[in-house]
Amino acid sequence: MSTVYIVDDDNAVRNALRMLFRTAALEAETFSSADAFLEDADLTQRCCVLLDIRMPGMTGTALHDELLRRGVRVPIIFITGHGDIPMAVDAMRKGAFDFIEKPFDDEQLLARVLEALEQQQKTAGAARPEMGVVPVGSGPLAELSGRQREVLQRVLDGKPSRQIAEELDISVKTVEFHRARIMQKLGVKTAAELFRRCLT
Repeated sequence: MSTVYIVDDDNAVRNALRMLFRTAALEAETFSSADAFLEDADLTQRCCVLLDIRMPGMTGTALHDELLRRGVRVPIIFITGHGDIPMAVDAMRKGAFDFIEKPFDDEQLLARVLEALEQQQKTAGAARPEMGVVPVGSGPLAELSGRQREVLQRVLDGKPSRQIAEELDISVKTVEFHRARIMQKLGVKTAAELFRRCLT
């Protein structure tokens, strides 16, 4: 039996997610804090951790760091708000499986959790590759212009549009235009899909 651990300080969110996963025949256990999770969760079994990135006390990112320190390698999916994207990108670089932006679609979230569980054994002990310069290759990335690759690299670094505009000496409006064109060329609709496409 696979278990989904839900770590979120919002009781309504915990209950809703627990019902979602149980309807999919997945065991779901909830925790209101990172400390409670560390104390009671059995991380030796096949599992996935759904983790709110911002919580009182130990945050989701701090919990992720603690699990890495302990040598625990389980798939983690962060639930993030729009302003948390830079933190989510950093977490993915450290090996997090994915992040889902609020408000999220139940079916999309369930699909990602199932995929994480399926890939857990295959990816056990494997680290996500370091992000460096965006590779050109022969796929959709090859269709990006030099300027678009410069913008994409900074987006993947978690930088906001205003900072990107300052670094490239262009307007914020131009940055947003390039972001839209990049997402169109790569066939993605959300920031999470963009990071997933480029960080995997």
